[in-house]
Amino acid sequence: MDGERGAGNEGLIGYKGALTGQLPPVAQWEHPPLAEGSYPLALMARPDSHIPVLAREVIEVLAPQPGDVLLDCTAGLGGHAAVMAPALGHAGTMVLCDLDVGNLARAEVVVRAAAPDIRVIALHTNFAAAPQRLLELGLAADCVLGDLGFSSNQMDTAARGMSFMREGPLDMRLDASSGVSAADLVATLSGAELEEILREYGEERCAWQIAQKVVTERARQPITTTAQLAAIVRSVVGRHGGGGNAAIDDATRTFQALRIAVNDELGNLGALLEHVRRAAGVLAGARGRGGEAPATRGTWLSPGSRVAIIAFHSLEDRPVKQAFAALVEKGLAESMTRKPITAGDEEIARNPRSRSAKLRAVRIGAANRGVDGLH
Repeated sequence: MDGERGAGNEGLIGYKGALTGQLPPVAQWEHPPLAEGSYPLALMARPDSHIPVLAREVIEVLAPQPGDVLLDCTAGLGGHAAVMAPALGHAGTMVLCDLDVGNLARAEVVVRAAAPDIRVIALHTNFAAAPQRLLELGLAADCVLGDLGFSSNQMDTAARGMSFMREGPLDMRLDASSGVSAADLVATLSGAELEEILREYGEERCAWQIAQKVVTERARQPITTTAQLAAIVRSVVGRHGGGGNAAIDDATRTFQALRIAVNDELGNLGALLEHVRRAAGVLAGARGRGGEAPATRGTWLSPGSRVAIIAFHSLEDRPVKQAFAALVEKGLAESMTRKPITAGDEEIARNPRSRSAKLRAVRIGAANRGVDGLH
């Protein structure tokens, strides 16, 4: 997903680092795109435009080639996918995956406008299930992107219940058609269970106090709105001096923790990383036998595939760092980022939320396709 935590038009100037000054044919991501034409830089800088974080860096790391299969695990509004789609050529395939059915539909429109000749497959599913779906389709990905941020419209829509800045139902589900909401968790979990979620997923120092306050308040009346929960949390954190950072709202960590729990974000990330590890192992075994293992034989990644993940906080970045390091140590992949790639000063100035983005990438198996990563 590519809006809430990142934007920056510097990433769309040029492909593979060649600063041509020509932009891809999709730029105003928040609105239905025009079918043809390039956009001037002035339009890219508009405050209402949606542009993905670290776009140039993602392009340079993944370096999509004509005929490639590219899997965007978190399509969002289609920002990253649309920028890379033209590079796939008429023989290429773009696979879009997202739990938000509305965003998925918009992303498909944007990508088809950016590259009318490529094959586009939209999967309304969790990205942890995407590898299996590729196998069912008989595809093996050459490029994989996982942007773990949230799209701006998800955070800005009060009805989604993602933000403590807007009054709305306490929902937080990426797929509103299934699963339990944040209100369900707040209403049914024990104090100990709530504390565990807040401590582990929010790294909240006042986890116990907040959990106890929630239990007390819900006995008086149901906690069903974002404003109710935010007020409860602020009353506790402010009283105990647990905020620590005046620039961060006292409710931030609690909302993050519940959102992670509702959508099982870390569990799904772990599942995706395990799929990458297993595929890398299959490909290594095939190389050892002097052959290759196509998708139909049990792997969803192609030899030399590039896998890139953008994380926005330590709970996301840590498992990515560890998983990629383990692949490199075992000789199953090579690192394309000796240290995480972060947004430059210019991008941060345009969108301060991109400050926390960290991009890590690996190339699976032997590097025999002439694709160079960022270092």
